[in-house]
Amino acid sequence: MSDAEGDIEALIRLMARLPGFGPRSARRAVLHLLRKRDGLMAPLGEMMSHVAETVHDCPVCGNVTLAETCAICADPARAGREICVVEDVAALWAMERGGSFGGRYHVLGGVLSALDAIGPEELGIPKLLERVRGEGVSEVILALNATVDGQTTAHYIAEALDGSGVRVTSLAQGVPIGGELDYLDDGTISAALRARRAF
Repeated sequence: MSDAEGDIEALIRLMARLPGFGPRSARRAVLHLLRKRDGLMAPLGEMMSHVAETVHDCPVCGNVTLAETCAICADPARAGREICVVEDVAALWAMERGGSFGGRYHVLGGVLSALDAIGPEELGIPKLLERVRGEGVSEVILALNATVDGQTTAHYIAEALDGSGVRVTSLAQGVPIGGELDYLDDGTISAALRARRAF
C-alpha cells in the first residue's frame, strides 16, 4: 500500500467514527471529497481547522460559542429563573428551533452510565447544582432523552434538588420512549415543553 493509500484509509477510518457513518458510508464520503478536492475538500478542511481553533464551550451553560459566553447566556432578555437541562448541544439546538423556551440552558455533555464509567462529576452535575443555588433558579426543566440512561440521569438530578425549594419538571407528552430530541419536529418539542409536569 502506498503512502497516499494509507492516508486515504486513515481518513476513512476517522470518518467512520462520526455519528451516522460506518465504513461504507465513510468510504463513499471520502471518495466524493477526493473528486471535489478544490471545491469541497479544501474549503471543508480549512473551515474545520478554523472552527477547531476558535470555538469553545460556554463556561456558563456548556453550549458552543466563539464569544466569551454564548449568545443565550449573554442575552439579558432570557429568563434567568428557569434552566432547561439537556444532554448535549444538539438537544439545546433542537429546543431553540422550537422557539417556545425563553429561559437558559445547562448542557450535561452526556448521561450517567455505569457501563461507560460516566458519573455526576464527568457530566458537570455539581456545576448545575451550583448554578441553581447561585442564580436564584425557581424551575429546572429536565429535557433529557427518554432512554434508560437519560431517565436515570433525570432521577439523579431530581433527587439532588429534592428539598431545595426548586420546582423540578420534565418534558411530557409528545416525546416518545426511546426518542431523542434532535430527531423530533419543532411542534412535538413545543407541545412537550408546554405540557411539562412535576418530576
